[in-house]
Amino acid sequence: MIQRKSEREIRLMQEAGLLVARIHREIAKIIRPGVSTLDIDAFVEEYMRARGATPAQKGYRGYQFATCASINDEICHGFPRSTPLEDGDIVTIDFVVNLNGGLADSAWTYPVGNVSDDVRKLCEVTKKALYTGVKEAKDGQRVGDIGAAIEAFIEPYHYGIVRDFAGHGIGPSMHEEPDIPHYGQRGKGKRLKEGMTITVEPMINAGLWASKMDNNGWTARTVDGSLSVQYEHTILITTGEPLILTEQDEDVV
Repeated sequence: MIQRKSEREIRLMQEAGLLVARIHREIAKIIRPGVSTLDIDAFVEEYMRARGATPAQKGYRGYQFATCASINDEICHGFPRSTPLEDGDIVTIDFVVNLNGGLADSAWTYPVGNVSDDVRKLCEVTKKALYTGVKEAKDGQRVGDIGAAIEAFIEPYHYGIVRDFAGHGIGPSMHEEPDIPHYGQRGKGKRLKEGMTITVEPMINAGLWASKMDNNGWTARTVDGSLSVQYEHTILITTGEPLILTEQDEDVV
């Protein structure tokens, strides 16, 4: 069942979203060659708990970490590990904050040290695809409008749009209806309504779109070894422009 949020629920999610954005800004300061994703995971959990929040995904279906940390060809749900990041890597840090019952979810891809122009372009295009999709998330629009906008934006670059994972409704549970694919047809899918909260989170591969699963049952990676990039926001559907609850630009929120 799709849930439209009450004013109280929205306020709690806004507070959680501000904390998510703050944590991502802090992560950007500490990511560099030599730092491990396990270090980042510990930092994120400590930062949350010091502010009265908890990592919502820790314990979810047995998941053991506060964050997902997906490196290079890993698409999503990578396990944080002690191996230091290297110059030229990219890493996507994805986490969900629970602050007094309000949830917010955001993933962000970080270049590590010096990366190639091709990698920077992949990151830049994927981030723009996220905001292209978000613009479609308005009252009265349909889920397919979001996916169609992202697909049309990505198509000229010949990147692969991951189809095995999608955005989703969120709050008070971490994953709710509806699913938000990052491809599709305009005018198709469930109708978006004021008060719904969803994530838009395109995962874009430099090569083929298809994924394969690691033996750990969690980590998805590209089938051809190409790099994968993801950017994600939690947003509130309004009668006007969508409200991004996890916006990192302090001049916007």
